[in-house]
Amino acid sequence: MPRRRDIDPSESPRALFASELRRYRQAARLSQRALASRMGFSDSLVAMVEILKRAPSDDFAKACDKALGLDGTMFGLYIATTWDRAPEHLRPWLEEEEEAEALRSWEPNLIPGLLQTEAYARAMFTAAPGLSPAEVEERLASRMRRQAILQRDTPPTITFLMDEAVIRRRIGSADVMREQLKLLLEVARHSNVTIQIVPFDAEEHCGLAGGFIIAERNGSAYAAYSDAQPSGRTIDDRQVIAQLAARYDAIRAEALPFKQSLRLIQEV
Repeated sequence: MPRRRDIDPSESPRALFASELRRYRQAARLSQRALASRMGFSDSLVAMVEILKRAPSDDFAKACDKALGLDGTMFGLYIATTWDRAPEHLRPWLEEEEEAEALRSWEPNLIPGLLQTEAYARAMFTAAPGLSPAEVEERLASRMRRQAILQRDTPPTITFLMDEAVIRRRIGSADVMREQLKLLLEVARHSNVTIQIVPFDAEEHCGLAGGFIIAERNGSAYAAYSDAQPSGRTIDDRQVIAQLAARYDAIRAEALPFKQSLRLIQEV
């Protein structure tokens, strides 16, 4: 039987599901084996979901509700784990991002999604053709929820590389950009976050081809997300990930040191 571990429900939607499953099970005075018997699943699966070793499924969540006498509570929590409000092409990456111990992000054009203010993100979503006001709000809610990984008790280590164009391109009003750049400076105070700017005088470099972000666990890169039009894609091919990692290192070699990067952001 998997060993029990403490779960921080604010860590991610999956962590909240696991925490609530345990809480409702214990309130009903059921062991994992007893609950599993009622659900028609194995007790080892119940145990692994409770310690985040396995993700819940649609049928598992519905069986939880039925076995515990809940009116769709666990299924609602399950929906949150699927990032239902996020664009379909982005959902696989969001699941990978939640599991990462380290992230390496490169952006040549826009503030990375993990660092966007609500006003900045709203301006970008509003500019996208074909999105209704309701869809803008759904994507905005998903974007803001994604940033919860920065507030964990043990957040991932993140290095953000940005081209100088990112901090100089005005998105929304001057006030929106001032608020956005102020947030960059605030987030940069976190010990797990590094922000570096690639200056204009670096001239041509391989990062100008597009943005991407790499996820690492146990010191190894295992997934990446690459920007593209009209939508990006999640990558799990080890060879492609290695190529992106090499590009990231080449881009970072052109970047200003951390403190100089923050001074440039402050000047802008």
